[in-house]
Amino acid sequence: MNKEKIKILYEDDAVLVCVKPAGVPTQSRRIGTPDMESLLKNHIVQQQAVKKPPYLAVIHRLDQPVEGLLVFAKTPAAARELNNQLTTRGFGKHYRALLEGIPTPSEGTLEHFLRKDARTNSSAVCSRDTPGAKKARLHYHIVHTEGFRSIADITLDTGRHHQIRVQMSAIGCPIVGDSKYGWSNSADAVSSDGRIELYACRLEFRHPVTNALMRFELPALPF
Repeated sequence: MNKEKIKILYEDDAVLVCVKPAGVPTQSRRIGTPDMESLLKNHIVQQQAVKKPPYLAVIHRLDQPVEGLLVFAKTPAAARELNNQLTTRGFGKHYRALLEGIPTPSEGTLEHFLRKDARTNSSAVCSRDTPGAKKARLHYHIVHTEGFRSIADITLDTGRHHQIRVQMSAIGCPIVGDSKYGWSNSADAVSSDGRIELYACRLEFRHPVTNALMRFELPALPF
């Protein structure tokens, strides 16, 4: 990915809002692996009169196969304020997913305990008393069905590792393309850019300096 392909929806001295393509990690420790953090830092450096390493804080992450909206902080003060919003439910993250299956009921709240396995970079539903278990909660609303598939709007109350993917799979409705969590329809191939049919489509937060309500929507959705 080059600079011309980075979709920046908003930028000022405090924040930067962009669209992360599917297949690109938000942040990576692998040397030579392009990620959104390094690509955006390069973008900022190219705008500066004095070429120095910029400050850029990752506020939240999206899984590598997921496309959608991300906000980064460009100052430590902005990072503190946005992280505070993220932990006090003042930060709205909304998703849309194409599911293999139709949940019953058509609207509801899912609560599970999840445990992350760092060795396999995966998470699984577990019991409350499992070491490392963390509570996960989301709300879903089915907006369309066709055949054995459905389209869901999903809002997160918590931000656990692979949360939406694990929880929807746990109720028998994995995300289309997500073979890691139970999708196995060989008639459909996952696209070459590493995409699964999950999109971070809306983002809401208060500007860390002006306190203005900021709302963003993914420019285009496939469904």
